[in-house]
Amino acid sequence: MKRFLENIKIAFQALALNKMRSFLTMLGIIIGVGAVVAMLSIGTGAQQSVVESVQGIGSNLIIISPGNPEGSDTGMEMMLSGQQSKLDAGDLEAIKREATLITEAAPVIFSSSVVSYSNKSTRTSVYASSEKGIELYNMDIDRGKFYSSSDVSNASNVAVIGQTTVKKLFNNIDPIGKIIKIDGKNFKVIGTLKPRGTDMFGNDQDDFTSVPVTTAQEKLYGIDSYNMILAQSVGEEEIDAASEEVKSILRKYRNIRFGEKDDFSVRNQTQILEIISVITGIFTIVIAGIASISLLVGGIGIMNIMLVSVTERTREIGIRKASGAKNKDILIQFLVESIVLSITGGIFGILFAVLVSAILTRFTILDTSITMTPIIIALSFSSAVGLFFGIYPAMRAARLNPIDALRYE
Repeated sequence: MKRFLENIKIAFQALALNKMRSFLTMLGIIIGVGAVVAMLSIGTGAQQSVVESVQGIGSNLIIISPGNPEGSDTGMEMMLSGQQSKLDAGDLEAIKREATLITEAAPVIFSSSVVSYSNKSTRTSVYASSEKGIELYNMDIDRGKFYSSSDVSNASNVAVIGQTTVKKLFNNIDPIGKIIKIDGKNFKVIGTLKPRGTDMFGNDQDDFTSVPVTTAQEKLYGIDSYNMILAQSVGEEEIDAASEEVKSILRKYRNIRFGEKDDFSVRNQTQILEIISVITGIFTIVIAGIASISLLVGGIGIMNIMLVSVTERTREIGIRKASGAKNKDILIQFLVESIVLSITGGIFGILFAVLVSAILTRFTILDTSITMTPIIIALSFSSAVGLFFGIYPAMRAARLNPIDALRYE
């Protein structure tokens, strides 16, 4: 142990003698480790953001949408025949009537429209649903109220707006009771929602206007279908069973025979979370893998500088061998120097990654999360790089003939 500590001391002394050269050698390791840790922190932060977004909406939410991406043949046949799969009031009523594992179900239409007040206007997302939409989407009223079942049945011209829309149109004016125009039609603002921030994709969840679904169908877009239907299972544990129940009900209602593919899709929050987590995980690994190439470049730099160091210290090696040092001692000394060089670069790389992650979190929409796992992986990898690329220079130093080394000028 004493000899090992002495080798570490000698290694730091060698680094201190050529500070600039040592720093430039470590730069590849610093950038490589920093990039790997930063990329993994971005990936971890993205996964956590996905989980929070899903939990923010509700962990037992089921999403029914028209068409089936897995049934491309069915979709193509419908397109050629001029028919398109869609969801309508009959699908919604069938779910409400027959489902035993569903507590609530609501239609959803989403689009974008020009919303204006006085001389100000903006294009914003329009979200239309029933009175149950506020519960299913887990939204909170800030001021006023949400539209009621009578507003839905009467297709009332009422609207609830998000905080970004409030700021764009009203600034410091109280929007409650004011008349806004959506695509040129008058709507009375009856409520505003509490801010929700950005979603997992960086979209502003407060830049929208919500109206009754019947109003959107009859007075804004002239359609009789829905973009999707949201349903809520009785609990998280029953969500898979509830999804299968909804699928069975819709197949029966839509007269889909055994063996035929669905012309709709049913996804729950758990499935969506798993899919997105897999995608973000693969993306993170690929990006981190690309970033780790700079670690190999840094390793080559270490090998190069260690070879130079062996040449410069040839007489020192000869003196040590003449004093009784064995080949193993010389080998260990240069290996330790190589590993110290890479680990020191790895530590600075981690500090660099922490700084980059803090800047990204502070000035961008990205959420980052540095955990011990990427730090341990990066340090281990950088140590392995130092060991691997230090073997050849160390072996070359150990094999030097002491007589030739003492004669070296």
